[in-house]
Amino acid sequence: MKITILGPAHPYRGGLASIMEFMARTFARRGHTVDIRTFTLQYPALLFPGTKQTVDTPPPSDLAIRRCVNTMWPLNWLRIGHQLRGERPDFILMKYWTPFMAPCFGTIARIARRNGHTKVLCQIDNVEPHEHHFTDRPFNRYYLHSVDGFIYMSEQVHQELAAYTSAPALFSPHPLFENFGERIDRTEACNRLDLNPEEHYALFFGLVRDYKGLDLLLDAWARLKQKDGFVARKLIVAGEFYTAKEPYLKQIADLGLQDDVLLHDRFIPDDEVRYYFSAADCVVQPYKSATQSGVTQIAYQFCTPMIVTDVGGLAEIVPDGRVGYVCAPTIEGVAQAVERIYEGDTLERFRQNCIEERKRFSWEAMCDRIEELYRMVIH
Repeated sequence: MKITILGPAHPYRGGLASIMEFMARTFARRGHTVDIRTFTLQYPALLFPGTKQTVDTPPPSDLAIRRCVNTMWPLNWLRIGHQLRGERPDFILMKYWTPFMAPCFGTIARIARRNGHTKVLCQIDNVEPHEHHFTDRPFNRYYLHSVDGFIYMSEQVHQELAAYTSAPALFSPHPLFENFGERIDRTEACNRLDLNPEEHYALFFGLVRDYKGLDLLLDAWARLKQKDGFVARKLIVAGEFYTAKEPYLKQIADLGLQDDVLLHDRFIPDDEVRYYFSAADCVVQPYKSATQSGVTQIAYQFCTPMIVTDVGGLAEIVPDGRVGYVCAPTIEGVAQAVERIYEGDTLERFRQNCIEERKRFSWEAMCDRIEELYRMVIH
């Protein structure tokens, strides 16, 4: 088949770009002709909460990536749509994670489909965004009605999708992030991060946004410290703040956690991720809301036990009591889960179970489902 992938890719940073590149490689290995269209402009600087959207590394030599999509320029959407209409790929695979992309993606999709041949498929991360705006619903309607079929990664997203469209939709869990490499020796990882290998570390990883519940985790950590017999541990917070940092710094100071919390407040590049997950005893995701999370798949890649809250689709991916604990999104719930995961041989059991559980999450399986979806929409 002739496949066009449209969404984030090099030089754009982060997990979304990695996902699109992994799928392009997997389809290419199957003998398909694959090209990627990515952005000349993804977000205007005014709307981007981080410090930098792109990386400085050279582009991957094995992928055909064309920077041509400008999310802020309607004439560009028309031009790209007409190009794809003329090129007649069998399907266009889009990544959708925010209604901000809807006007651009929806216009391109509607024009490209007019050739009577090309189908538009979407791997959808979120329908309703974590931070809401009055444009969300009309933007979602505009884009979602332009798509022939969807791949969703959590039941919550499936339910939200059904409120907008009856187009075919198939489930496929988020695959592993194999680009980060494999687990390394813990002492080496600690040395790389200038950590003391004699200490024990829990990890909060990824972009810091209010819905991810770092405040719950800090309150839970303070509560644990007050308990008799609490073994001294450190909490690593590794990721760039996409929200105001000052309230969290004040909370750390008010709770007296300055010596307990290690702030690595920057975007963590791909070649450093393995050090954090190899040094940590466990990963804590105290989210207040969620659909699914790429952090769980990074944890599976490194067989790092997890604590996740029972929100969105997290419990679907992390079997409670097998590779981690699922807890209530409360201070007490998170505190109890952290306390339990350090009991006895729990951490080692969970690490061993991750080896088996992670076999469920492969790029081949994801691409199988996308090809199955394509066969559904052409009949």
